[in-house]
Amino acid sequence: MHEDLAALLHRRRDIISDHEFRDRDTLGHLEALKEVSEAITTWHQGHKAEIPARLDHFLTNASFDKALVYIESEGTWTGH
Repeated sequence: MHEDLAALLHRRRDIISDHEFRDRDTLGHLEALKEVSEAITTWHQGHKAEIPARLDHFLTNASFDKALVYIESEGTWTGH
C-alpha cells in the first residue's frame, strides 16, 4: 500500500536524522529536506482522492511520522 509515499517519508526521516550532512552542509541539508517535503506534498495532491481519510489527515497536517506508521501498519493504526 503506497510504497512510493513510504519511500518519500523514509527519505525525509533519513535526511532529518543525518546530522553529519546537516553539520557539513547546512544549506544542502535544508535544500534536500525541502525537496523531499515538496515531493511528499506533490504525491499527496496527486493521490488525495484515492487515499484513506486518516492518511489524508496526517499528510494535510504534515504529521509525516504518523503517516509513515499508518502506511506501515497497513491502515490499522489510528494515531493520536
